[in-house]
Amino acid sequence: MTDKTMTPEEVVSRLRSGMTLGIGGWGSRRKPMALVRALLRSEITDLTVVSYGGPDVGLLAAAGRIRKLVAAFATLDSIPLEPHFRAARQRGAFELMEVDEAMFMWGLHAAANRLPFLPVRAGLGSDVMRVNPTLRTVTSPYADGEEFVAMPALRLDAALVHVNRADRLGNGQYLGPDPYFDDLFCEAADSAYVSCERLVDTFATAAPQTLLVKRHSVTGVVETPNGAHFTSCVPDYGRDEPFQKLYATTPLPQFAGRFLHGDEKAYQSAVQTWHEEQEERK
Repeated sequence: MTDKTMTPEEVVSRLRSGMTLGIGGWGSRRKPMALVRALLRSEITDLTVVSYGGPDVGLLAAAGRIRKLVAAFATLDSIPLEPHFRAARQRGAFELMEVDEAMFMWGLHAAANRLPFLPVRAGLGSDVMRVNPTLRTVTSPYADGEEFVAMPALRLDAALVHVNRADRLGNGQYLGPDPYFDDLFCEAADSAYVSCERLVDTFATAAPQTLLVKRHSVTGVVETPNGAHFTSCVPDYGRDEPFQKLYATTPLPQFAGRFLHGDEKAYQSAVQTWHEEQEERK
């Protein structure tokens, strides 16, 4: 079988400007941040980003890389609204398709099953239909005659997700309490790239329900220890709340100048230095 291991830079070399890019995780939880940081080091732009948004959306929006965002929210969890997303949206930096969380999920399901849409009750009776005038409804062909939102498939050119463990073949395992739909992102995409905390040789003793991502839907695997930082990757580590607060309250040029000027190793070293400085000040 094929060894699919790559570096973050090799993953980004396969992406192109103008792509529709799905990013897994949820808010500020288990985001593929090492891959997002590698993307920021490239010249790729004009992206349609599909995400349960967190700092992935904030960073890409602030850097001017997003043409259109499809999202149910953009949050840092402990900070309710992602501030860099908010600032970019307020200045009209990108187009936004905001949908209900369930609608978003069914859009991924439709894409994963290669369907043009799936019917869903979510969104009816809300402003979702008003702010998304291209959405349509469908009527059940059966005796009930019920009306549904026809949620279009969220088909992806590529997907980026982060899991706790993966093997070289592309199988991915989550160890935390929530899968965050990462399997759907992979299955909805033409190509999917999985970063992980640690590569393992085998999943022979793993509980089957934890083997979220299957190798048939994965193009590449990247070992990136602490690669979800500063988001959480439970049980390996929780969210780095002090650093997240720094990110949320610092203008992006200043934040990038200190933390995003080099490769992933440089980022992790800069974060460690910052934490050491905070300890010294106590």
